[in-house]
Amino acid sequence: MRLWKSAIMAGAAVMIALSSAYAADVKIGFIVKQPEEPWFQDEWKFAEVAAKEKGFTLVKIGAEDGEKLQSAIDNLGAQGAQGFIVCTPDVKLGPGIVAKAEANGLKVMTVDDRLVDADGKPLEAVPHMGISATKIGEAVGEAIAAEIKKRGWDPKTVGAIRVSYDQLPTAVDRVDGAIAALKAAGFPAENIFDAPQAKTDTEAALNAATVVLNKHADIKNWVAFGLNDEAVLGAVRATESVGIPAANVIGVGIGGAESAINEFKKADATGFVGTVIISPKRHGYETALNMYDWIANDKAPPALTLTAGQLALRDNYEAVRKDLGIE
Repeated sequence: MRLWKSAIMAGAAVMIALSSAYAADVKIGFIVKQPEEPWFQDEWKFAEVAAKEKGFTLVKIGAEDGEKLQSAIDNLGAQGAQGFIVCTPDVKLGPGIVAKAEANGLKVMTVDDRLVDADGKPLEAVPHMGISATKIGEAVGEAIAAEIKKRGWDPKTVGAIRVSYDQLPTAVDRVDGAIAALKAAGFPAENIFDAPQAKTDTEAALNAATVVLNKHADIKNWVAFGLNDEAVLGAVRATESVGIPAANVIGVGIGGAESAINEFKKADATGFVGTVIISPKRHGYETALNMYDWIANDKAPPALTLTAGQLALRDNYEAVRKDLGIE
């Protein structure tokens, strides 16, 4: 009996050793289009956590254009990698990326931006983890509706500034999601005013929102939403410039950018009341684990995973950021 136990324990030890050795042989690339951006730095950081947990090698590569991306894939193949995760600089490179991956014997999945074919249709055969723009927009609209109710405002007397950048599909999806949630909460569609911005920065949003405010000077209470924190901060700055008190303004952004956090840190509350923070944690950590599981256990990732954001307010943003692994 003792010999059997010893044999079993020895066998288990060998299996563990072999498993560890195999993990050490797994090499996974993580290619991003803007390596200097904090979002992608954080994705890499969380992917490294997965690499340490599972014992595989993570190769981080920045590829700002199609040529660099093609070289990166060849480089991974030459290194003996088995797969890679990519946020491409151009989604229309999809067929070329897939072909290059196949030529190098690499598994591929995408993060953030989904590959499309020559007709602009998603390459559904490539597993993808992205952000649900519509759901994030809905979270913004729900947050604004809740704050309107909390303040006891009559929605019929409230104006809404839709800071828009319709050249970008993601921007359209986000604001449409916010509008849908507001309408579902009883907000009148005729009180939603479009403020098209020339660029996606705060100054352009301020200029666009100021036009709306001056045109509807009779409205005393305002809400604002848009593509990102900068769009909403621009609208908030516009309300300040025309003398509308912060207590009469509800702005909810998207992103949890440094500019939004700085707004929360101000001694006096402003009309910027919240932001839906998008976390890079799942996008880095979970995609890396999925790719490892695909390589090591032949378990393919889900075809499509869409993540949402988490609402952060002035009084809880630090806790939310910590929960999302950002702090």
